[in-house]
Amino acid sequence: MDKRFADIIRLIKKSKANAIKSVNAELINLYWNVGEYISIKTEYSEWGDSIVTELSKYIQKTEPEIKGFSDKNIWRMKKFYETYKDFPKLSTLLREISWSHNLAIFSRCKTIEEREFYLKLAKKEGYSFRELDRQISSSLFERTMIGNSKLSTALRDNNKDLTNTFKDSYVFEFLNLPERHSEKDLQRGLIKQMKNFILELGKDFLFIGEEYKIQVGNSDFFIDLLFYHRGLQCLVAFELKTDKFKPDHLGQLNFYLEALDRDIKKANENPSIGILLCKDKDREVVEYALSRNLSPTMVSDYKTQLPDKKILQKKLHELFDSDSDAE
Repeated sequence: MDKRFADIIRLIKKSKANAIKSVNAELINLYWNVGEYISIKTEYSEWGDSIVTELSKYIQKTEPEIKGFSDKNIWRMKKFYETYKDFPKLSTLLREISWSHNLAIFSRCKTIEEREFYLKLAKKEGYSFRELDRQISSSLFERTMIGNSKLSTALRDNNKDLTNTFKDSYVFEFLNLPERHSEKDLQRGLIKQMKNFILELGKDFLFIGEEYKIQVGNSDFFIDLLFYHRGLQCLVAFELKTDKFKPDHLGQLNFYLEALDRDIKKANENPSIGILLCKDKDREVVEYALSRNLSPTMVSDYKTQLPDKKILQKKLHELFDSDSDAE
């Protein structure tokens, strides 16, 4: 690119991006207003299914260049309006993502908390429709909410807000691993599918390396996967275990974190965080193991198939109920 014209190209691209955002916001406004109109008409029994069908056919006949007003889509506009009309604080978010993204969220999510979670995430991460669809299918909301309650004491005491950063359980259905697999199989699969792995972790994670070598004394040690988190401004070490969690797993991870902080971490960065990723775990054993652990660590499990959303929702309800009882 000719450097003389670089600034002009940036201005053009920025203007085009702003124009697309404006068009999208106006389209969402239109769908909202149509949904509100239909909702009011049907509430007072002025309109029914047949009239909405007539409206759709009328638009198609008289204004054929106007697309997106099938009777099915008009009813979606009504549902869209009725879903959010009592939650004005979400108004801006709705207009910052596309109609297809909105449609996926309000039609597939069951609670306003879940919808707000995905609205904010879709905007922040810039998800494509396929990426957003995959996150909803993998029950990201439930897994993240459960994960927020499982932070170790050292992580909870961290000055940075870690909410929604780490999960209690990760889903690697994209690896297509057999039930019995080795740590090397898991590691190779994650490296090969790094784009999907980053999507599952969160887009603030930057991959540094696999089998990352650290030297302590005269010995070499290797961290399975090392990342840097832009938001938290710290190194994040992942140790992979294809068996059930054992307390002695933490000793190895703590050693790695100490080495990273002493020899690798830069002065302006925060203390390193460790994630022990196991095939399975006994939650009570994890709680005991982490209770006196001074390092910022978390024990997560991973699944090689999409989780049962109903089971996760049940766990989440149980978690909220236990929190309410404790108050």
